[in-house]
Amino acid sequence: MNVRDVPITGEPIRLGQFLKLAGLADNGAHAKDLIDAEEVKVNGETETRRGRQLKTGDIISLGHEQARVATN
Repeated sequence: MNVRDVPITGEPIRLGQFLKLAGLADNGAHAKDLIDAEEVKVNGETETRRGRQLKTGDIISLGHEQARVATN
């Protein structure tokens, strides 16, 4: 599976914000629904906290898509 780097301007970033930035969620409500449905994984583990703080190198998975937190 291909991992796509998504650059962020400041660290840390919250999971809900990252899902929107990476294009994995259309908006905040969509991000919340995906997380509540336990469809989102951080570093291979299901994450249920929308406010989870991510750091550089974390890999977020949603279905067959993966995005890595990268810094500019």
